[in-house]
Amino acid sequence: MRLPEEPELTTSQINIVPMIDVIFAILTFFIVSTLFLTRNEGLPVNLPTAVTGISQKEPTSLTVSIDANGQLSLNRQPLQIENLQQQIKSKIPPNQTTTLVIINADEKVYHGRVIAVMDNLRGIPTVKIAIATQKP
Repeated sequence: MRLPEEPELTTSQINIVPMIDVIFAILTFFIVSTLFLTRNEGLPVNLPTAVTGISQKEPTSLTVSIDANGQLSLNRQPLQIENLQQQIKSKIPPNQTTTLVIINADEKVYHGRVIAVMDNLRGIPTVKIAIATQKP
């Protein structure tokens, strides 16, 4: 009488190569998606360089851009310098004590144009002014 043979015990293996592929795909997705999270409210201008520039963080800030031709815009919306104070005041929430306004001026803009914008902004008591620069 012949007894049935016992099946050989095979060792189980977990193949982790597909899991590594999925993890790398997810990691790549998050890296690429975070590159698009930078917030840039101003127009693309060639900023002047400054070694001593300090980063300023405010919860609400407005960006006034001056391009190389001297054209003015507020958060990418073109405007005239005569309307600057009125537009800034309309964008400030009523109960806010200070608002950061970033002047994003091209390095080829005449100094007088930047001073005229700063002078207009100083007419609003709750505005704090910052000038955008880039690191060398």
